[in-house]
Amino acid sequence: MDPKDVVEHLVALKVMRLTKPALISPKIVTCDSKDLPGNILNNYLKDDATSVTQMETLAAGQFLLLPQSFGNIYLGETFSCYVCVHNETNNPVQSVSIKADLQTNSQRILLTTQQNLSPTMLDVDETLSDVIHHEVKDLGTHILVCEVTYMSNYNTLASFRKFFKFEVMKPLDVKTKFYNAESDDVYLEAQVQNITSGPIILEQVSLESSQQFNVKSLNEINDGMSVFGDVTLLQPQESCQYLYCLTPRENISKEIKLLAAAKNIGKLDIVWRSNLGEKGRLQTSQLQRMTPDYGDIRLTFEKLPSKVSVEEPFDFQCKIVNASERTLDLILKLRSLQDSSLLWCGISNKKLGPLEPGQSLYISLTALPINTGLCNISGVSLLDLFLKRTYDYDDIASVFVC
Repeated sequence: MDPKDVVEHLVALKVMRLTKPALISPKIVTCDSKDLPGNILNNYLKDDATSVTQMETLAAGQFLLLPQSFGNIYLGETFSCYVCVHNETNNPVQSVSIKADLQTNSQRILLTTQQNLSPTMLDVDETLSDVIHHEVKDLGTHILVCEVTYMSNYNTLASFRKFFKFEVMKPLDVKTKFYNAESDDVYLEAQVQNITSGPIILEQVSLESSQQFNVKSLNEINDGMSVFGDVTLLQPQESCQYLYCLTPRENISKEIKLLAAAKNIGKLDIVWRSNLGEKGRLQTSQLQRMTPDYGDIRLTFEKLPSKVSVEEPFDFQCKIVNASERTLDLILKLRSLQDSSLLWCGISNKKLGPLEPGQSLYISLTALPINTGLCNISGVSLLDLFLKRTYDYDDIASVFVC
């Protein structure tokens, strides 16, 4: 641009990011006066503002350091800045106003509150300022656009803009794993890793369940205290794991089709504190599980004791659910395998009768343990008389024999 084309405006615009200071410890480096550096290092310590007079070699603790650069901005934190317009002329400036907005890859957000006020007259050396706060909800490049409008000496509106570009980074890496239990409960394991440049304290990690599940946190001990202690401190690249149990609501657990369609689990809500208690909050998108494939028939064991005595029969119930779209005519078969530690007591090849779609029935079974230890319950088969298809169910549950 030709220097002659540069317009000198009557007001100046200054923008400063508002952030909390950092704690630093003084670095004490000294040497003997007879060494090669001489007294250079000692004189440097005497001139250091963080050193104590006559005790320069003693560390006095930590000091607050004002921000030396723009710093990092992470998703979920609050971006704050101070916008100031200053009258640098010797005459008043009429109709001064500030307008600011934040541009992201997907939207444009109006920020400043001065846009709702009428233009202001600035006397000599007077300023017009505004403090902006905005919770960052998008990753990537952000551009802060500040526009100043005023009345020039020619009684015409003049304006200029300044652009400030910064990047919003990801603060946490969240990984999830799901486990579908035979009891229809869903266990969620969430791993939260700190990928910021400094330590953080996890203030809250909670799971907001969907309308299909009830959630129970498994991260507390009996007295309600967290398993991580009073404070969950994560250094950079450190992580911790949280466990939750989700139980289907009663209206869903009764219907096999609704249970198979219940994929939405909920959202993780994470609140943390960083430097000097600066708060950040992050909420994940809707978490979804892979629902199990029940096939045509679902078989589960209920009222099963966790511990039984060897060579003493024990009873439990078997629940059979028709997950298909047709009526099933089933026959129950019990097989005592050679390598099994359990023997079946009862009638095999028992006809169960027709079972309508979505319906369930309960049958009582009796088994005799012949060996001690952890024994798997195997050898249950169901024969579909219409398709002549046999469904084998092995290792569905376990029982401890003592």
